[in-house]
This record gives sequence, structure tokens and C-alpha cells, in this order.
Amino acid sequence: MDRRQFLAASSIGLTAAAAGCLGSPLSSENPEPGSEADPGAESDMTAQDGEITVSASGEVETEPDQAVIDVGVEASGESAAAVTEELSTGADELRTTFDDLGIPEENIEDGRYRVHEAHGRTATGYEGVHSFEVTVTDVDRVGEIIDAVTEAGADDVGHVRFTLREETRSELRNDAIDDALANADEEASHIADNRGVELEGTTAVSTGDVRVHPVHLEAEAMTSADAASGGAPQTEIGTEPVRVSASVTITYAFTA
Repeated sequence: MDRRQFLAASSIGLTAAAAGCLGSPLSSENPEPGSEADPGAESDMTAQDGEITVSASGEVETEPDQAVIDVGVEASGESAAAVTEELSTGADELRTTFDDLGIPEENIEDGRYRVHEAHGRTATGYEGVHSFEVTVTDVDRVGEIIDAVTEAGADDVGHVRFTLREETRSELRNDAIDDALANADEEASHIADNRGVELEGTTAVSTGDVRVHPVHLEAEAMTSADAASGGAPQTEIGTEPVRVSASVTITYAFTA
């Protein structure tokens, strides 16, 4: 990755629960005689043992290495058959353009396809749309692809979702969990120091949602140096890093 930054946890929730008994710095209740909390009862913990439970989140970010572009053709006409034929011709032209751009067939999926009566009080005839989802792994080519399909006759173009390849997702998923675990350890240590107890180890760990947060943008045609000199404008796309977040809940044993 060209750039990866570990971020501070965006939200950390803390709870401290005394699972011990009389004498625990985190418990003020008197145990019932003969109960599990009674020092005389059989237990794996001493009278000074207890638990601290911490919930924490972690997050990492990196530059996107994959983009999904929504492009399509639109048509209108007096009959559904005419609209269908126009959409078919437009879709074939887009497929030829995808091929000329060297985009593999497996990276092109059919999106919306619909032919219906025209809407509106004064509208007549039919209209329709045929769209595609194009996945590219070289995000620097997004502008080039948008320009090419627009020239090929695409009417509906512009929505781009910047995200991560599957292998990158897996790697950053572990990094986000590691960051959440480190934040939880730090919070548990702080609580233990504040209460004057010593952490003895982890008794339970659970993870929450691990999520990828793609960047959604609308393509915007911007004037380039070529355009200023009379050439065709080029589409330029600016994006932000993609974030991956995770959350954990950990229970730590402690002794006074």
C-alpha cells in the first residue's frame, strides 16, 4: 500500500463489572453466606478476583485499489420495440468500447434493464435504460473509461464507487481488528491502574462488525490543459481513502 494510517478509535465504550466478592475494589455488595461469592464457597477465584469488560473500536485506511463504474444507455420512442432495439444497439457499442479498453468480460456485469411507458402528464410513448457495472483494478483509469464510454454514446454515466480488492479487504480486516484489540488493552490497563488492581489475562473476546466503507463519488468533467487549448475535456476523479473498521468486546480478569 502506498499509504496506510491507523486511526484512533472513533468510539470506545467502557464497562467495569465486578465478578468477585467482598474485598474487591470494584464491588461493594456483601455476599450471601454459602453463595458462590462467599469466600467459604468453592470457586476458581479468590476473594480479591474480578473482571473488567471493555468495548473498543479500531480503524485503518488506505488508498482504493478497485473502482466500480455505473454506465448505461437510455432510449425513448413511440413503441416498446423501438426502445428495445435502440437500447440493444447502444449496449453493443458500449461492449465494443469495453473490449477496446481491455476490460475483461468478467469485470462487466449487467445492471438495470427496463423498458416502460413514459411518465409525466404530457409524456407519450416508451422509454428505457440498460446499464452496466464495470469493475477496474487500476483506479487511475476511471477518468479515461468514463470519457471513452461517453464518446461511445453512454447517456447515464458518472457514479463511481471506490473500494478494495478482496485480498486487500482481508489484510485490512485483520489490521482493523488488531487496532481495536490494542485500544481495548489500553483502556483496560487504564481502568486497572485507576482502581489499583492488576490484570491477569483475558477470559473472553468477541468481535463486532468488520466493515469496509467505500467512497462514493459522482464523476465531474473538469477542464484540462488540452481542453483549454481547444481539445476535448477530460474527466478527472478525486477520491479519499477507503476505511475499514472493526469493534471488539474483551473481558479481563484482575486481582487486587
